[in-house]
Amino acid sequence: MATVTIPQNLFYIIIAVIALVAVLVVVVQWRRVRESQNNVAFADKQIQLKKIAMVEKDLEAKRLMENVIPLPEDQQKNLAHIRQNTSELMHKIGYLHSEINERVTRLEAQTEYKKLQHMLIDIEKKEKELEKNMEGKIKGKGD
Repeated sequence: MATVTIPQNLFYIIIAVIALVAVLVVVVQWRRVRESQNNVAFADKQIQLKKIAMVEKDLEAKRLMENVIPLPEDQQKNLAHIRQNTSELMHKIGYLHSEINERVTRLEAQTEYKKLQHMLIDIEKKEKELEKNMEGKIKGKGD
């Protein structure tokens, strides 16, 4: 009867060890989950703080724009002159872009035209050669 209790006790010990390992695994996983939740919460708080900072900067910029300090007349004229020059330059840039595009298109068309002319000349030469060959064959058969 003593031999039966030893394997039974061994069975209980094995079950206890397995249960202990399972508890340890659960505890470690639970700790990792908690750390992850804390990291997510921390990141969420950082994002909220960044959003608040962005809104504050935007409000400050709007406030500064609303509270425009009146400039002296000569400075206002200077700024208007700079704006006018910038506008003129932008118009010139737009014109130059358009002119370049048109010239490139014309150049491409001229190039294509020249290629087609050369192809046409080559075709005409080949047609004449074929006609001569055909006439020579026809005359050769007629003799």
